[in-house]
Amino acid sequence: MPSILSETRHHSGAHRSIDLGAYNEPVPGEYLLLRELMHRMNNELAATIGFASLSAARSSNDDVKVALAGVIQQVTDSARVYRALQMPVEDGWIDAAAYLRELCQSISRAKLQHRGIELVLIECPLRLNASRCWRLGMIVSELIANASRHAFRDSGGRIQVELIDRETSVECIVTDDGSGSENIKPGQGMKIIRSLVAELRGMINHRSGTKGTTAILAFPLSEGERTDSETRPLNFSYVSPKINR
Repeated sequence: MPSILSETRHHSGAHRSIDLGAYNEPVPGEYLLLRELMHRMNNELAATIGFASLSAARSSNDDVKVALAGVIQQVTDSARVYRALQMPVEDGWIDAAAYLRELCQSISRAKLQHRGIELVLIECPLRLNASRCWRLGMIVSELIANASRHAFRDSGGRIQVELIDRETSVECIVTDDGSGSENIKPGQGMKIIRSLVAELRGMINHRSGTKGTTAILAFPLSEGERTDSETRPLNFSYVSPKINR
């Protein structure tokens, strides 16, 4: 697998490279419990949406209906994120580009649009094993969450997710153009990322500078997984429709 550090030395900023191939495989029982927890969470969100919808239908107050419609939309968008991150039941082949497309769109609607944060996905065709694709999605989701929490203040900004074909391996690069903070200590989210990267037998490199933060994930392709060199940029930010006067 190509060295990440050799490809990022010419950039300015602080570099950290973590080789995580030595981590142990997860205990299967833990993943069974996680799958059940996610399933129950989705059921609870669906129940909340149903309750809010019923309350809106029974109310005769237009302001209440409008307020509940906003709540329903927010919970629905959040449910789409959790649904996209739900563990696969069967370990077949997944179109990873389509999966990340749905995930990024859901995250943008649920967590970024109202803050003025633009999310862009530059995808390349990629087929992955379902469990490895889920791990990639979890890592991307957590990296986007970290950027949205720490990189931007009230002015909004841009987060970009890019998949790159390296023939025998894949790179997924998450960048933001925020100011960030060098005093942020790694938390539970970074522990989750490290564990997932280890399960992909990959490496992750973080770089921070005056123009934002970049996280570069690289992991080898297993037998049967493949990529294509074609790329396509997708923008998930909301654009207000023009009103004719």
